[in-house]
Amino acid sequence: MVAMGGCKMIVGLILMGCLLVNNGVDGANKKVDVGASFIFGDSLVDAGNNNYLSTLSKANLRPNGIDYTLSGGNPTGRFTNGRTIGDIVGEELGIPNHAVPFLDPNATGKSILYGVNYASGGGGILNATGRIFVNRLGMDVQVDFFNITRKQFDKILGPSKARDYISKKSIISITIGANDFLNNYLLPVLSIGARISQSPDSFIDDMIAHLKNQLTRLYNMDARKFVVGNVGPIGCIPYQKTINQLNEDQCVDLANKLALQYNAKLKDLLADLNKKLPASTFVYANVYDLVMDLIVNYDNYGFKTASRACCGNGGQFAGIIPCGPQSSLCTERSRHVFWDPYHPSEAANLIIAKKLLDGDHKYIFPLNLRQLRDL
Repeated sequence: MVAMGGCKMIVGLILMGCLLVNNGVDGANKKVDVGASFIFGDSLVDAGNNNYLSTLSKANLRPNGIDYTLSGGNPTGRFTNGRTIGDIVGEELGIPNHAVPFLDPNATGKSILYGVNYASGGGGILNATGRIFVNRLGMDVQVDFFNITRKQFDKILGPSKARDYISKKSIISITIGANDFLNNYLLPVLSIGARISQSPDSFIDDMIAHLKNQLTRLYNMDARKFVVGNVGPIGCIPYQKTINQLNEDQCVDLANKLALQYNAKLKDLLADLNKKLPASTFVYANVYDLVMDLIVNYDNYGFKTASRACCGNGGQFAGIIPCGPQSSLCTERSRHVFWDPYHPSEAANLIIAKKLLDGDHKYIFPLNLRQLRDL
């Protein structure tokens, strides 16, 4: 989803990577190699980079992080009440520490060997996306930052070991695209020029072309294992339901239609890259269907609402003003699919992460995340 920190609907997804740094044990008591995860994306997976930017897209205020145990319930810059999908996936894959935000002053030396998080609330595939927030890290800048990390790995491990470390054990996870619609193409006033001059097909083709270049740049820096999340049902987030004055079981058709158009072309792009880039594995995470199932069948998963934000203000679904100290806060955080007007709760992230880790081809193709780790 995208939130005032721009994000991608659950969609997006996240994953984590492995590097040969330590040994862990998975659920089957099988020794596995674990190490770094490199996370790119928007506010769905931002772990604190925006704390270090002069931006309107921030989550460093209470009650954000209220259930994040590693901080004692204090905000960390994550746009949710607890862990992101990336945090959860990394833990499940055996990575001992959450990936450190690239802009964190502590992201130096051996601390980066477990992974680096480049994600930024408000960021998108296109450089113009998220300008309403003043500052954010777009995907091009995030890839630039990975280049810096890549050189640091050479210094820490030596060029040969670093190359193997990145190519054989690391997973690149990318959760991005929702902001390109919500905080660019569909944004009132700011986007009207773009919408007049560009058809939806042309805009989406532009997104795909930029993403292809970004993924290829990562490949040229020795990345080989990728998981890329599609855009979720952004027309169903509390913000969209509130500003469009919809009923609880309604969604914004145009936003979801654009997401589905993009998703189809993204799937084709990843299949093409799998064929053209030797020794690469691009995994397609079908976050759209995964999240839509959660929204439609929320009661089957133990939730009491998939429409109202747990933390927020404004309108029927508390979906206008982002989560902050003055927001209304629900009493049953684990029973809300959405933490705020844009982002899923930790309880929802846990369900999503589980299906990405162990799910079948309906939700993640051609491999799930445990299989990708062990590849």
